[in-house]
Amino acid sequence: MNATRQRYEAKILRVQLLIQHHLDEDLSLEHLAAAADYSPCHFHRIFRGIVGESADDYVRRLRMERAAQSLRYRRRSVLDIALDAGYGSHEAFTRAFVRTFGVTPSDYQSLEHPPASIKETLMSTVNYTAAHVRLETQPSRRLAYIRVVGKYDFENLNPAFGRILQFAAENNLMTDCTACVGVYHDDPDVTAPEKQRADVGVTVDDQFQPTGEIQVQTIPSGKCAVLRHQGHYDTLHEAYRWFFSVWLPDSGHEPGDFPAYEIYVNDASQLPPDQWLTDICVPLAE
Repeated sequence: MNATRQRYEAKILRVQLLIQHHLDEDLSLEHLAAAADYSPCHFHRIFRGIVGESADDYVRRLRMERAAQSLRYRRRSVLDIALDAGYGSHEAFTRAFVRTFGVTPSDYQSLEHPPASIKETLMSTVNYTAAHVRLETQPSRRLAYIRVVGKYDFENLNPAFGRILQFAAENNLMTDCTACVGVYHDDPDVTAPEKQRADVGVTVDDQFQPTGEIQVQTIPSGKCAVLRHQGHYDTLHEAYRWFFSVWLPDSGHEPGDFPAYEIYVNDASQLPPDQWLTDICVPLAE
């Protein structure tokens, strides 16, 4: 990637992170353009050119996808979720939701996710029970990461993991305490594959500063449900579906505000795929 394009993409990523962390606030075109240090007219074209959708559409989509996840996993009223999504009334939210998902929020909330037939299949084919889930207080982790947009699969994510691990090795960031981590912001059953956001990285100390495509974020400490998965990373999706469709609704817990993340327990380059270990961490509401 040439330096000019890298600079453009870094500015747009800065705006995407601003949107991600402030979805409940004013995200006008002028505000976002100022964050990127572009005039509004140029920002509009640059954002669309790099992201593939306008900034307004991007904000609306993230709010609507968050609303869908709230309807699915949290015990909240449709009106409260509508207000969080930036709509002033139940009716306006319902119209927008139907345009996006093809059903009303109330109907979506009452649907089984996944349907009972799939849930039964998961319970019979995924070898997990409630006993496999650990409730733990996870420490805060500072993460140097690369943002990847695209389908959550090994083929798409592995090159970024390779780059961040090579960078860490070349810059003497690897220690006995370093963990390889992936943060997954979207639900693959809601967000289109080409728009799914992942942050793949390694833990670093407070001295590390972002550089180039490598950004920094902090995974907050807090109570998590942790499920250890064994097998190829491309089989993780079924583990997630069991976690969210079978365990979570029966657990008495609700997911927290931070997205699910994965800690890669062993070195995949040194082991066959059937021995790869991954801890899926789902932050829980306190």
